[in-house]
Amino acid sequence: MPQLDLYNMPMAPASRAIQMIAKAVGVELNSKFINTLEGDQLKPEFVKINPQHTIPTLVDDGFAIWESRAIAVYLVEKYGKPDSSLYPKDPQKRALINQRLYFDMGTVYDALGKYLFPLFRTGKLGDQEALDKFNTAIGFLNTFLEGQDFVAGKELTVADIVLLATVSTTQLIAFDLAKFPNVERWYKNAPKVVPGWAENLKSLEEAKKFFDEKVAALSK
Repeated sequence: MPQLDLYNMPMAPASRAIQMIAKAVGVELNSKFINTLEGDQLKPEFVKINPQHTIPTLVDDGFAIWESRAIAVYLVEKYGKPDSSLYPKDPQKRALINQRLYFDMGTVYDALGKYLFPLFRTGKLGDQEALDKFNTAIGFLNTFLEGQDFVAGKELTVADIVLLATVSTTQLIAFDLAKFPNVERWYKNAPKVVPGWAENLKSLEEAKKFFDEKVAALSK
């Protein structure tokens, strides 16, 4: 078996996405905890691996790659079955999957971060403008899922797993997916089709506890 070291913070959406992708392709990850709140990512030994000092970072037998969506594709291409439905070789299918991955990075994850992450600094969620942008992002996702079970075609792909990792983070806050029926249907189907979903939820439970403690401390 290959030695796959994943430098990560398990509670983070991007890290949870890679954990599920690894499960889907049947590889074990050696998880190396990087506490970004304590500055672990700035330690010289990690900066030597990843000069951008971002997580997750994967090291596969000396080969280092970061940016979670790039890691997801790499794992499927190297360790998945030939022409895996998670990331098939057909150029048009790949183009659609890539678009959804970029949509996660530039729209959904970006909007979620601007609404959610202020909790770390202030103990409060982002403002109404940030919430509106997140609602808009989920609205686009709802449109993509109209009349279909998956975000990029008729089968589960890396795009579903990455987006589900992001959207599942709404469990940390009071966000009602029922306003977006296609997204809610897709989300409720995840336990049936996504390898590693139970582990994703366990990491979310740990994240919820951490968030609650952080907010309580900031409120004092």
